[in-house]
Amino acid sequence: MKYPPLKNYINGKPTAASTAKALEVISPIDGTLLSTVPMSTAKDLNDAVMVAQKAFVSWSRKPIKERVQVFFKFKTLLERDLNILAALVQEENGKTLGEAVAEVEKCIELTEFATSLPQLISGEVLEVSKGVECRTEHVPLGIVASIVPFNFPAMVPNWTIPNAIALGNCMIMKPSEKVPMSCMKIAELLQEAGLPDGVFNIVNGDVEIVNAICDHPAIEAVSFVGSTKVAKIVYQRATHNYKRALALGGAKNHLMVLPDAKEDMTAANVVASMSGCAGQRCMAASAMVGVGKIDHIIEKIVAEAKKVVPGQNLGAVINKESKERIERYIDQAEKDGAKILVDGRGAIVKGKENGTYVGPTVIDYVKPEMSVAKEEIFGPVISIMRTNTIDEALEIENANPYGNAASVFTQNGGLARYIIDHASAGMIGVNVGVPVPREPFSFGGWNESKFGVGDITGKSSVEFWTKLKKSTTKWNPEAGVNWMS
Repeated sequence: MKYPPLKNYINGKPTAASTAKALEVISPIDGTLLSTVPMSTAKDLNDAVMVAQKAFVSWSRKPIKERVQVFFKFKTLLERDLNILAALVQEENGKTLGEAVAEVEKCIELTEFATSLPQLISGEVLEVSKGVECRTEHVPLGIVASIVPFNFPAMVPNWTIPNAIALGNCMIMKPSEKVPMSCMKIAELLQEAGLPDGVFNIVNGDVEIVNAICDHPAIEAVSFVGSTKVAKIVYQRATHNYKRALALGGAKNHLMVLPDAKEDMTAANVVASMSGCAGQRCMAASAMVGVGKIDHIIEKIVAEAKKVVPGQNLGAVINKESKERIERYIDQAEKDGAKILVDGRGAIVKGKENGTYVGPTVIDYVKPEMSVAKEEIFGPVISIMRTNTIDEALEIENANPYGNAASVFTQNGGLARYIIDHASAGMIGVNVGVPVPREPFSFGGWNESKFGVGDITGKSSVEFWTKLKKSTTKWNPEAGVNWMS
């Protein structure tokens, strides 16, 4: 085992779980045993909550301009240890080093946004009647929890950590049991940055901890990122227990390609979108809808896809089960009559034979009713459907239950605007394969890609992580009265 067994992180230090049950953390790159992660119990969660409750008393009373000083320091520490954290991300997730570096750079951007929060939550004051002043202010919720997935071991935790904590909350983090090491490194950096003990805590585990988080009476809000199936369960269970919940689910993002699209740019963006992070991201392009005569563009896409090589510029998928599931989708598409233009099945990287790789896969002549067209594959696979009109393409896009993202490739501004207006998705790109909004704009989809109100990042997140306090004050009786006072 390369690293010592992981513990939980409670009250500013690694803390043993109350159970000996643990899971192995395996690197998808080459099958190396990296560490073990404890499967904690509800008791461990309660210990973390009690610590967080004590820390909340003083942390929440600090002015926000003081709280964000921690994140100014945290940002510099992320920059200092960028390569260390990126290496951890790469080891436990399997993405390429460049992708891991980009992930940490996004962590830095997210943290930078949090440092600007004092300028965004200043509140409002107004004399509403003679001598009567009304004021609003954002106040923290209390103890909040964040349940995060395996595909971005550092970035998705930082979707929630900087904003939620800078706004005065204390947090319980439940990392994915597949990739728990990056979160522990983040905890160490937060402590070095001056975050008081107990404000940020990690409780490792599986479904038992997720359920315990949803049920714990002292946890005020729960954020979740993962599959739609689990997002629904978390949202229902948390809200049933009268908590705020924001649960981000899966996706089936469609790229609509028009004949006038710039060939090289489109091909590069389509392939980068479908193969980046081995397709294991909710913003990946997994379906392409060609409108009209687009064979010349498909030829470019095929040529571009063949440049993507497992173990070089394409990382591994998370585990053997994922590899087998992705390849079953490709098998089924072939059986259903689709044409495999680039086949990524059976990929093996020399010297890393125990790694779990799937090569880039381009499937043409896919029908909307096929499983590869409807379901989230979460691998480096793109399914190409063909239509004659933009409205037919939009009908395919909007018939899918997900609504995370969509893109259009065209040089026609009017048609681009038409698709922006009519595509049922929360994030739209024009000649952009991965239309992720950058801070201060918020991240979040529609339909079965998100359950709850607001978004998880950017300005929109302020409303999720705080509650409004309204005060009405009158001091000067000489101001007189009217019907409002």
